[in-house]
Amino acid sequence: MTSQYKKIVSYILKAGIVLVAFWFVYSKLTENKNLQDFKNLLNNLPTWEIVAVIGSVLLLMLVNWGLEAIKWQRLISSVEKISLWKSVSSVFCGLTWAIFTPNRIGEYGGRVFFLSPKRRVIGVVAMAVGNIGQMVLTNVFGAIAFCVFMYRFVNMDPLLFYALVFLAFIFCLFFLIFYFNIKWLNGLLLSMKFTRKYKKFYSILARYQKKELLKILTLCFLRYLVFSSQYFILFFWLIPNLQYMDILMMVSILFFVQSTLPSLDLFDIGVRTATASYFFSSITDQEVAVIACTASIWLINIIIPAILGTYFVFKLNFFGNPQRS
Repeated sequence: MTSQYKKIVSYILKAGIVLVAFWFVYSKLTENKNLQDFKNLLNNLPTWEIVAVIGSVLLLMLVNWGLEAIKWQRLISSVEKISLWKSVSSVFCGLTWAIFTPNRIGEYGGRVFFLSPKRRVIGVVAMAVGNIGQMVLTNVFGAIAFCVFMYRFVNMDPLLFYALVFLAFIFCLFFLIFYFNIKWLNGLLLSMKFTRKYKKFYSILARYQKKELLKILTLCFLRYLVFSSQYFILFFWLIPNLQYMDILMMVSILFFVQSTLPSLDLFDIGVRTATASYFFSSITDQEVAVIACTASIWLINIIIPAILGTYFVFKLNFFGNPQRS
């Protein structure tokens, strides 16, 4: 394939990705009545208050994805050194790809195309390690919050509840042990003949020592705190009678349920609002406010970054630079 032909194909692919992303975003925003409910809730509030609160949630969105960029830079550092700005670019580009692909799988492609061609498959494995770290925290905090919810709001036999707590403990322990021994997965793959020939791609798993995994998990935890704070700010602002710990408990359950259900980012709003409405009904009757807050977080954390990411799509290098490969 000639250089000129590669450029033409590259431009077509980039334009196609951006057009599809904008079409998906437009179609979902025009159909979403929950965002209108959120706007209606703000009508009687002072402008300065709206600007301050929404501004702080938007700022936390940038902090959230900034932390993810730092995490991605660390994850890939043993394979290819990339600048923080390049890491930021790949993260936002991945978010654009993620909105129209099942289970955010496009996010992998959006990121790894910023790496040299020979390191892209390895980049997918490195990114998976970071996603596992985030999943571990989501499952651990979610399982704990779910047990608290069952204790407070569901009339259960004590023995059944203790059994639930025990299962939750085993569940959390499994994820923590698995994450800090991610190299076991490398050994498992090496033990199977049909995967052994691909060891150059997943051998990176053996490079992550517990100290490095702890640093990555710390970044995952900071991200968890940041997007939990976004929910906390909006819920406490629009439904001020809620208790601090109740909000944190429900938000943890919300993240936990979302992580277990397959969906598209754009259609994920239905899962988010339905889950939030069901669980928050135990602590408040302000269903419209709950759904509106959840929809606004979806807009801020998913849609706005995806729109910003379209700029970085045009910086992709699908075919790579042979000198860097």
